[in-house]
Amino acid sequence: MPTIVLSNFNVFCAVIGGFVTLYGLVSHFVKERLYMSEPLIAVLAGVLFSHGTKWLRPDEYALLDPVNLETVTLTFTRVALGVQLVLAGLQIPAKYCKTEWKSLALLLGPGMAGMWVTSSLLMWGLIPNISYLHALAVAACITPTDPVLSNSIVKGKFADQNIPVDMQNLIIAESGANDGLGYPFLFFALYIIKYVGHNGDGQPQTGLGHAMVYWFGETWGYVIILSVIYGIVVGYLARVGLRFAKQRNWIDHENFPFFPIALALFTVGTCGLIGTDDLLACFVAGNVFNWDDWYRTKTEHDTFAPTLDMALNLAIFMWFGAVCPWSAFVHNHGRIPFYRLLVLGLLILILRRLPAVWLMARKIRQCHNLTHTLFMGYFGPIGVGAAFYLHVALEFLHLITVDGHVREDAEALREVLHLVVWFIIMCSIVIHGLSIPAGKLGFKVERKVAVMMDKNPVLQGEHHRAKSEGRRKSLRASMLDVESGLQPPKRVHRLPSLPSAGDSELSLLPKYVVN
Repeated sequence: MPTIVLSNFNVFCAVIGGFVTLYGLVSHFVKERLYMSEPLIAVLAGVLFSHGTKWLRPDEYALLDPVNLETVTLTFTRVALGVQLVLAGLQIPAKYCKTEWKSLALLLGPGMAGMWVTSSLLMWGLIPNISYLHALAVAACITPTDPVLSNSIVKGKFADQNIPVDMQNLIIAESGANDGLGYPFLFFALYIIKYVGHNGDGQPQTGLGHAMVYWFGETWGYVIILSVIYGIVVGYLARVGLRFAKQRNWIDHENFPFFPIALALFTVGTCGLIGTDDLLACFVAGNVFNWDDWYRTKTEHDTFAPTLDMALNLAIFMWFGAVCPWSAFVHNHGRIPFYRLLVLGLLILILRRLPAVWLMARKIRQCHNLTHTLFMGYFGPIGVGAAFYLHVALEFLHLITVDGHVREDAEALREVLHLVVWFIIMCSIVIHGLSIPAGKLGFKVERKVAVMMDKNPVLQGEHHRAKSEGRRKSLRASMLDVESGLQPPKRVHRLPSLPSAGDSELSLLPKYVVN
């Protein structure tokens, strides 16, 4: 006899598949007419299907173990970022990192350092009972800009009409590279917390010197430098191998567009095996793979990889909506009052990136004017990359133990990290996701008001009177300047006026123009 099987797997597949199917029916209208971002829509769907209908149950998928849930989320973010970063390397022009090294170096060096310090100062001032060292650890998680959210901003109809191509390429390249460069900022604080904080309790060796040895040797030497070398080797071998196979017609049409996805999964897996930076390696591999622009030109009109990337992004942001600790933002036993979280989130989005970009704007070729500088400084979204570093930090802190239990200061930092980073991620998804629709709505309202003023005689008369008053004030000021000798008198030229039928005597008088 047929039975209804409400297993988690069946419900999960039905919900994810149903949402993507329904969203696909209106995706063009949502993105190109409403200018809504896919991550925001996916997060709202995740909230609805988990906290609303209870159809998605992340806790049950993790066997009701918070550590398992953190591991699942970390794994999910690694896969999503790995694919996105390889594709980011494919989207930028040939040899882009070489030709635009100056702008990238400024944004990845002093730019990231400025964002890190600015964010840490805001957190130190607004989060109760937190040391500056702990604030540095929390700020490091949100320092990198997110490639997934950045891609949703710099691609599409709005970007094509309003964002210069060179700025689009710079944002893609920066968000791809700085996602992998978050490790030094994060582990600078974590190693000091482990070996210096709480007098290094539970550690066989303690002291700042020991922490710096690990930071320089392991983080910079093994994690960063090795990942760059590994990404170069993998990307180069993949490019040479694919061209070799294509020239001999060994690879079929179906596998050719899937190649960068396989390259991303291979890089993530092998970097995880040797314990190096898979995010940076993925971006470098994608960049070297497309160094001569050969692959991008061959797949310019192919939609397979972007389609798979879109589906993966929808899934990861639905997961974020489901696992985000929404209730803890308000009910956290007084750890951080909600109003402080709200102020912190808004200040981070406004001040985290803008001061650094503003100070470097003259050196960044793509910042052509004030508008471009403000855009570059504001649109530094925080998303999947921040969730990745959050769970890397949680995993690291979980191993700082004394007598089999997580050390007191490490446990306190875990609570702050989990609360603050998730809140800022959601603030960025919502505010950056609604910025473009709000801007377009403002332009439409302004145009409608202008049309109403033109059609309404009363408003039109007020408008013309205001303009006439402005002209009279300007002329009066000019006359005063001439009388006081501040500027020379303007020459007046007589322009002949040809009479026409129905002209009045006034219209036949000579007309004058002032230079």
